Amino acid sequence: MHYTKQDIIEIVKEEDVEFIRLQFTDMFGNFKNMAVTTSQLEKVLENQCLFNSSLIEGFLSVEEPDIYLSPDLDTFEIFPWRPQQGKVARFICDLYRADGTPFEGDSRHILKKVLQRANDMGYRFQAGPECEFFLFDMAQDGNATTQTRECGSFFDVGPVDSGENARREMVMTLEQMGFEIEASYHANAPAQHEIDFRHAGALAAADNLMTFRMAVRTIARRHGLHATFMPKPKTGVEGSGMHLNFSLYNAGGRNLLTDPETADGLSATGKYFVAGLLAHIGGITAITNPLVNSYKRLVPGYGAPVYIAWSAAANRTALVRTGLKKGVVGRIELRCPDPSANPYLALAVCIAAGLDGIQKRQLPPPRVDGNIFAMTDGQRSELGIKSLPEHLACALDALEGDALLRQVLGENLLNNYLAAKRAEWKEYRTSVSEWEVSQYLDRF
Repeated sequence: MHYTKQDIIEIVKEEDVEFIRLQFTDMFGNFKNMAVTTSQLEKVLENQCLFNSSLIEGFLSVEEPDIYLSPDLDTFEIFPWRPQQGKVARFICDLYRADGTPFEGDSRHILKKVLQRANDMGYRFQAGPECEFFLFDMAQDGNATTQTRECGSFFDVGPVDSGENARREMVMTLEQMGFEIEASYHANAPAQHEIDFRHAGALAAADNLMTFRMAVRTIARRHGLHATFMPKPKTGVEGSGMHLNFSLYNAGGRNLLTDPETADGLSATGKYFVAGLLAHIGGITAITNPLVNSYKRLVPGYGAPVYIAWSAAANRTALVRTGLKKGVVGRIELRCPDPSANPYLALAVCIAAGLDGIQKRQLPPPRVDGNIFAMTDGQRSELGIKSLPEHLACALDALEGDALLRQVLGENLLNNYLAAKRAEWKEYRTSVSEWEVSQYLDRF
């Protein structure tokens, strides 16, 4: 929906909106917000609201902390779950310094820069995330648990799927907010769910994912459940992924990924895009799989991709798949990302990597159509198939050494991100787990 300032003023009045949340995203992909009453609407629309950013990790220093919030009018939304008298609405905001220049650490701005480069090259990107999550019981004290009373699996129904009522309300709420929901269902692990919504332009897709996570968590609480997007919350079950699907068009709307003259239906441009993704995947993983816990999902035996290879649509063991529909390649799917990622940064680094492949006319390695999971180490070695980073520290090293991704993220955000994530890794390495205690305390 495209709104003008006057549109917003009229809607706020007609809908009895009393509070407006000015939302933005930190470098880790968490929503932050400042709330104002509608008496401040004129100030909001003139980009005059500011906050002390020194209190947010990775933002500005205390010496010069002020950042101004510039609302994207097209992201205006009234929260369906809030009171119908004195309603609450929101804008997603871009961040600006006091001198009027964009804040270089704003992840939304980083994605917009990448998309502007794509636009200058004549390309238009759409993206569609497939987001899994868990719905766990809440403890009596209100804290989250990893407990569930269900044992459902793929496509199970109630009463086995005890989260179906919550999931139904999530779908209805999201549709009220303008989402087109394509499917919702119980996923493979007990208490695991998936809601798929229609693809959109890359910036809108990132905005939608942030809104999706907020709505899912909010509705889950109304049902006494905790929604978590933690990649691997429990041992012994599959983790939650967030496969990213990319579509590529020219300015006239022509699909640039398909070529009916090729054996696999994939165009040369599509192959270049795949090559760029694979060439930069080590550093990309530090963004798309940003937690220590992310790498507990990326292990053999649990369905998640582990090996760097690409294949046709039917092969779900490959990291990258080309999506065929009625013989036409409509999308390219990257299967390693998880839902803890900052969607703006995840899309930015993936699209930038693909554009790099296109610009260099880089060809990917030969397509792998067999079951990569079932291959021996020797067979994979013969095919030149390498593995994704085994842990967060390896991914961070790859990110730091990738000149393209450094340029995309900018030194401000990159250095802050690396410092924070290496501190996370150090803390993890020095922590003693329950597994270690159970294994070694009595034996040694």
